[in-house]
Amino acid sequence: MNIITKNNNTWIIEDDGVRCFLLQGNDKAALIDTGMNIENIKEVVEGLSDKEIILLNTHADRDHVAGNSQFDTVHISIHELAFYCKSNTINNVVCLFEGDIIDLGDRKLEVINIAGHTPGSIGFYDINNKILISGDPIQKDGRVFMFSEHRNIYAYVASLDRLNRRKDDFVEIWPSHGVLPLDNNSIELCKKDVEDILNNKIDYSLEERFGTTIRAYKGRENIYLVDNK
Repeated sequence: MNIITKNNNTWIIEDDGVRCFLLQGNDKAALIDTGMNIENIKEVVEGLSDKEIILLNTHADRDHVAGNSQFDTVHISIHELAFYCKSNTINNVVCLFEGDIIDLGDRKLEVINIAGHTPGSIGFYDINNKILISGDPIQKDGRVFMFSEHRNIYAYVASLDRLNRRKDDFVEIWPSHGVLPLDNNSIELCKKDVEDILNNKIDYSLEERFGTTIRAYKGRENIYLVDNK
């Protein structure tokens, strides 16, 4: 595990290729995702911030929620709830909606829907600092999972198109995997990759994942793993 201190109220926690983010305001701190292999994530973040910590999830893939059971309450998109509840139990779930503002005191986070990678993938826009914490949909040099029944590549490209219309809001993008930070042009580059996949402009190779044959498309920004059909 590696903890990167960006300043006295922002930390990036990296472990086994996955990032969590701790953002502190005057009143509260928000932990975004709990990673996959950090057994004591709650203890780690309580050692960094003395504020009340609220847990936010970008989505419910296992590598982002494995430490959720250490917290009493999780905040997650309403559209991710069914996927999350298939394999997780927690005392209290607070549903998030597009445009919700999470107020940490002097620091506000806006909830932005980026559906497609999962039904309720969301980003958190740190308004004052103009940073978008994007989860998995926006990456560089990563592997974007787009296979299995709960993923939708058409919703994904539509979400990227919508997000790209407000790209000037974002000075930096902080993804959960791959290169960090990214600039706002990464949104359009990811969008072009997916459009090229849909228009059969990118070659693919076949891979085996979890007993399933999938297609691996190498785009400008990432490798996209898609159903073989």
